[in-house]
Amino acid sequence: MSLPGARPLLIAFGAAATVDLVSLLAGWHTGHLVAKPLLMPLLAAYTHRRGGPPLLVAALLLGWGGDVLLLSGADAAFLAGMGCFAAGHVCYLVLSGRGSAARGRRAAYGIGVLYGVALLGTVAALWGDLPADMRVPVAAYSLLLTAMAWRSGRRGLCAGLGGALFLLSDTLIATGVADWPQLPRPDFWIMLTYLGAQTLLARAYRESRTSV
Repeated sequence: MSLPGARPLLIAFGAAATVDLVSLLAGWHTGHLVAKPLLMPLLAAYTHRRGGPPLLVAALLLGWGGDVLLLSGADAAFLAGMGCFAAGHVCYLVLSGRGSAARGRRAAYGIGVLYGVALLGTVAALWGDLPADMRVPVAAYSLLLTAMAWRSGRRGLCAGLGGALFLLSDTLIATGVADWPQLPRPDFWIMLTYLGAQTLLARAYRESRTSV
């Protein structure tokens, strides 16, 4: 059931997202530090007001924990942030397993094979360039993230696109950790794909509230 006050939260989320992305493009680090921690709490609050399931709100708030931790450059904070995102992916996996799948089984398995090939190829390519203590955590996290992206695709186009964008965003982060050549303003592209992912996943699982 939708509650009053949802629209101002959505407007605030859009404003914070705009400030964050513009700050990244302009190289204004202070704007990013102020705006980024506001994003997921606003989206989670909006989702709650629109009647989203508690597990979806939890996934978004776990994303907030990861966002804040990744603002630090410390390796321990990076690993803790990865753990927050991993817990969020578990929430999405549970949500994707509820209700009836939108895709046929044959198509879902075909997409799963493609995701599996992409996972193995990406981890193999990154492995030698990752710091030694990051290799196993990144590989394990990548497996969970890929499973989430694949399962989300079974719940329809919106959820599937959200999962794919999350995978892309975190792959861009991993290439940075591996010190691969980056696009101009890499943090902008990471945040753009991340915000798109979380917004689409929140919309998909909020709108399927009656079936989950």
